[in-house]
Order: sequence, then C-alpha cells, then structure tokens
Amino acid sequence: MRFELLACCALPFALVAGAAGAQDLQDRAVQPPSAAGAPPPAADAPNPDDQIRFSAEALEYDYNADIVTATGDVRMFRQGERLRAERVVWNRKTGQVVANGNVAITNPRGDVAYGDSVDLTDSLRDGVVHNMLVVLDQGSRLAATEGTRHDDGSISMNHAAYTACSVTDSDGCAKEPSWKITAVRVLYRPDRERVYYTGARIHVFGFASVPLPKFSHPVGATHTSGLLSPNLRLSAVNGLEIVLPYYFDLAPNRTVTITPHVFSAVLPMLQANYQQLDSNGAFSVSGYVTASRRSDDISAGPGAPTSMALRGYLEGAGKFQIDENWSVSGSLRLVTDRTFLRRYDISNDDRLRTTLSLERVDRDSYFSLAGWAVQTMRVGDSQGLQPVALPELDYRRRFTDPLLGGVIQAQVNTLAIARTSGQDTQRAFASLRWDLRRITTWGQEVTFTAYSRLDAYNTSDIAATTVPSYRGLSGFHTRGIAAMAIDVRWPLVGPLFGGTQRFTPRFQIVASPQINNLDVPNEDARAVDLEDSNLFALNRFSGYDRWEDSSRATYGAEWALTLPGFTLSTVVGQSYRLSDRPSILPPGTGLSDRFSDIVGRTELRFRDFVSIIHRYRVDKDNFAVRRNEIDTTIGSRSNYVMIGYLRLNRNISSIEDLQDQEELRLGARIKFSRFWSAYGSTVIDLRNNNNTNTSTPITTTTATGDNFNPVRHRLGVTYEDDCLAIGATWKREYQSTGDARAGNSYLLTLAFKNLGF
Repeated sequence: MRFELLACCALPFALVAGAAGAQDLQDRAVQPPSAAGAPPPAADAPNPDDQIRFSAEALEYDYNADIVTATGDVRMFRQGERLRAERVVWNRKTGQVVANGNVAITNPRGDVAYGDSVDLTDSLRDGVVHNMLVVLDQGSRLAATEGTRHDDGSISMNHAAYTACSVTDSDGCAKEPSWKITAVRVLYRPDRERVYYTGARIHVFGFASVPLPKFSHPVGATHTSGLLSPNLRLSAVNGLEIVLPYYFDLAPNRTVTITPHVFSAVLPMLQANYQQLDSNGAFSVSGYVTASRRSDDISAGPGAPTSMALRGYLEGAGKFQIDENWSVSGSLRLVTDRTFLRRYDISNDDRLRTTLSLERVDRDSYFSLAGWAVQTMRVGDSQGLQPVALPELDYRRRFTDPLLGGVIQAQVNTLAIARTSGQDTQRAFASLRWDLRRITTWGQEVTFTAYSRLDAYNTSDIAATTVPSYRGLSGFHTRGIAAMAIDVRWPLVGPLFGGTQRFTPRFQIVASPQINNLDVPNEDARAVDLEDSNLFALNRFSGYDRWEDSSRATYGAEWALTLPGFTLSTVVGQSYRLSDRPSILPPGTGLSDRFSDIVGRTELRFRDFVSIIHRYRVDKDNFAVRRNEIDTTIGSRSNYVMIGYLRLNRNISSIEDLQDQEELRLGARIKFSRFWSAYGSTVIDLRNNNNTNTSTPITTTTATGDNFNPVRHRLGVTYEDDCLAIGATWKREYQSTGDARAGNSYLLTLAFKNLGF
C-alpha cells in the first residue's frame, strides 16, 4: 500500500543519530532509503518540489485525536532529504512528529544520521534525535546521547564522540577506533564543513591525552586553516625539539604553513612554506631562520666572534607550462653557512644548486636557456671556485635525411661560466650528427654514424685552477672534432628451460682524428670511468669539453633469459685502441692503455621479490676488480632487505675528481603485525683512513680504525593504520664538523590522518 501527502513544510533533516551514553560509533543495521526508490509526485501537485512523498506498509488516521500513523518500513522523500523508520506518528493538533525504530536520515550532502527515535517540531525543520550516530559523506562519524538540528542546518550534541577511523576490523567485527575525540559539547556546521568542541580529549588506543578545552577541525574535502600534527625530537646538540605546524588556507590554490621549532638547548627556529597552484603550473618556497653564535659556523674560521648572528636556509622549486611547447622552471637553494643544514637535520647534501631554465620541446626540436649557481658545503672547497653559469643555451633540431633515409641532428650550444675567485670560461659549439639504421637479411642491426663539431673557447685566470689538465690555454681558441662509427648488433633468440633466451654479440668501430684536447679548459668532463653504460658511446667522456680522439674497436655481448616471473641478463665488453699514440684519459680510468679494462653488468629479477644488480670493471692485466658495485633488494613492500656495496679501487696515479671509495649500505623493514613494523638503515665507510678524497665532504670522521668508519645509522618502529601513524626513530651520526656534532637523536612522530586542527 502506497500513499502520498502534499505539504509545504520540509522533511526533517535531523542529521543526528547515535551513540548514547556509550557514544556508540558502530554501524546501525538499517540503511537509508535510496533516492531511486522515491515515489513519483502527484500529477495535480501545485508545487512538486515542496511535496513530501512517502511509502509505508500501513497507514492509520485517528479522526478524533487528529493523529496520522504510518507503520512498516516507512520511507519519506523531499528535496534530496530521505528518511526511513519503522513507525512515524504525526499529531496534527500539537504539531509533533515522532519517528521511531531504526531511524535513518540522509541529507542532500550525503551525510547519514541514525537514531532510535526522532522528535520533530510542527515546522518539521528542527528536531531532536536520541541515541545519535552521524556518518558523514567523507566517512568520518559522530555519536552522541542526544543531538539537535537547528534551522541553519547545524547540529549540537551533548556527550559526543568523533572519529575518522574504521570501526570494524578486517573480518567485519566491531572494534575500538585507533583514535577518537570525546567532548562534553560538540557543534557540527555543515555549511563550514567543520566540527567545534568544548571540553574535549583525544583518545589514542583508548588512552586519553591532555585535555583540549576548545578547538575545531574540518571534516570536508576542502582545506581549512588549523594546526597540523606535531613532532618531537631529542638530540645532543639542540636538546628537546617541539615542532607544531600551523596551516593557513589562503585560497583553494594558495597555502602557507608556519612551523615553529622550539628547542630546550638553543634559540627557537621559525620555518615557513608557501605553495601555489595555478592553471599553468605550481611553485613552493620554504625558509628557515634562527640565531646562534658566529663561532658555531665552521666557515667563519677559528677566530670567529661569539656574537649572535642570523642563520637560515631558503629553498624553492617551481614549473610553469606557458603553452603546449614552452615551459619555465627553476629551483632555489641558499644557506647562510656550511653546517646549518646538518645541525638542524634538514639535509646532508654537500652542494646546493640554484637553477633557472626556459625550455621549448616539440616533436623534432629542443630549446633550453638555463643558468645555475653552486654553493659548496664541503670543508676543503673554496666558495670562490664554485661556478656560476649564466647562461647555457642549447638548441637541437632533428631532420630526416632526404638522400639515404637516415636521421640528422643539429645542435648549437653556448655556455658562460664565471667564478668570483677562479677561472672564467666561455664556450660555444655547433655540431651535426647523422645516424642510419638498417636491418640486414640475416637479422643484423647495423648503425652508421657520422659526427662533426666546431668549438670556440675563451678563458681567463687559468692559474686559479690547481689541476693543470683542467686549465686549458688562456685566451681564445678553436677546435674541430670529427668521428665516424659503425655499430653492428646481431640478436639471436631461442628457447631455453621453458622460456626464451636472447644472445646479442655487438661490435663497433669508431674513427676520430687527433684533437688538441688540452688547449681548451675542462669544466664538465672531469669524472671519467669506464662502465657498461658508456662502453659503446661515441665519446666516453661525460661532457663536451673532452673528446676521446682515438680510433678504436669495441666488442661485447649481451645475454638474457626470460622465464615466467624470472629474468636474468648480463652484458660484458672491452675496447681496443687502434693507434698507439698516448691517451689523455688518466691511468686508473680503465681507458688509458690500448686495451681497455673489461666491464659488465649482471641483473637478476624474480617477480617483485628479488632484484640484484651487479656492475664491475676488471683490470685487463692482472684481473683485479677496479669497480665492484652490488645493489640487492629482497622482499615485498612490507618486508624487505636492501644491501648496497660500492668499491672503486682504480689504482689511479693522478689527481682526478672521481676518487677511490668503498662503502656499505644496509637497510631493512620488517612488518611483524598488521599495523606494526620496524626498520633500520646504516652507511659504513670502508675506506682506509689514509685514502681520502682531495676535497672532503663537510663531515669529518670521528671513528677510529682503518677499515670500519660508520657514517650514520637509523633504527625505528612505526604503527600505521587507516587513520593513525605513530613512529619512533633513533639516529646516530658518527661525524662532526663545527656545531653539527656527532651523537644520538630521537624523533617521535604522531599523525592523525583525516584530521587537521
């Protein structure tokens, strides 16, 4: 049986339902009616939008008492509001409307309210809900012994609780939420999408925290201003640190976060971050500022005064897409001194780089106008020797060869490098490269390459560069470069062990006349090492300033086996210089003799569980391992072990930027329950103390012993579920410089997900 009733009053929006004295946050058995189940409006309704449509199993009307009673799965609909109850009674004399029995109400925003009973006034706009539960559209919920909806749509509650956590476990059984907020009084403002508390406490795992007399937080998808989750840190240098960020929502696309850092042993530090997102790009700028004695700054020298001075750090990054092809991007990193970032555990970088770039990219061309500046954080470096590049211009254009069908790439590049106390260099070059790739009837892949380039250099103050081979000749000089190459690959494919194997021998010949490399400065090709990635490169120097001018033959092979969920691949190769003239490549790089060292890479992957990559270089004379690098990851995303080992034992006999090194990196994570996990990592310097870099990082080793110098290690434990993250981390630094001293530090993090104060 179905009935319809016309009225000019509103369906009650009692967005309240509940959790009485126990503040029951669990789901209720009944569900609100579906909007699709609303009966159609009456054909003769004067105002269909204001019509209340309902259905019930039975309808009774007491003419003497003037009471209408609907029973049996009563459903009511009006203007996006929907109500469901077992029984609805309307006293037309007093104007009271009462809904009883598993009441469920949905408002147009999607919030759902549950209750045992709802009392409504004769206006049908205000109402009181007993034993209330409100499930908001975002998934969070409010429960109270009693709640009242007001004319403006707000809901006031007494003895209420709020949580954004799941209230059921993985088996669907009821559980206590990880955190909840209880309060004497709560006000929910749907228009502001915010909840206000009076006399509140936050409960974590059932334990009450420090009282919060008055505060509020947003519940909607929109961002609003307020406090963010705090952090606590304890270190030997700064003492106890309390971090309490405050978030300012300036606009839908602009935010500011102000973060005070309060220390027990030193003066406070202020951190600020500004972010903006526009239709064509975004940028972010952060800054740190504090004050300390000048004598704490190692770069100030041993006689630095003890007066207080401002110390700080500024960083930023942004990119804007001007149109389909053009974009502009940049980054900013500036610090007042060399120990500030380590002192306050912001960064361990040994160089900071500030960049600015204008780019245009389309299908066949690339244009870049860029500049950068470098600030050193290393003890042995002079800031006056750090380069400032203004500007670097790079333009590349790709054409199709109309005669032979190959590809021609033209490039024009200019660079100006200035130093306040060092060598200045200006460089320009123009180049052409032609590549023609063909497949023979036997399946060989043959690539023909021709390359030519004309360089022009101008340099001054060359005496400031301490390495003679990097200086070049003072003044203006030109240089011509030419090379031709033939590269042949022959992939052979066949079955093996139920999978597929691929064996690809490769042979390359490169011919290039002698070039006066040492006449021009070397700014971008100082670190040279033979490895599998550059074995078959046309020029095995890393930059443009040096060119490998010997004619050579390079040979090697690749082999790969692919099985379901398993891949094993390896590559190995060597080169031979066809001429016997001396090479400018330094001894120890693997390329100084006619026969090069042997280089290779082996990679093994088993599903997403095992990944092992091994790179090596073997001395061609005595088979000593000059480069040995292993990176291993075993495990899943939840449980894994990472092992990294690097040893550069190049037996180098000249000054060169890429010095010998040996280090071990270890990391692991173990998830020992559904939400709890432990993790750790360490970096160990395995070099002999007598074998150190000519330019050391800002850190100086305090450990003793010849072959075991730990750099840092970290251990931690964390809990993380759908709405709460708690972590505790212990970190130990073994290196000291200035006020960035070695020692222990402890970090405690607490994050309430889906909750911003």
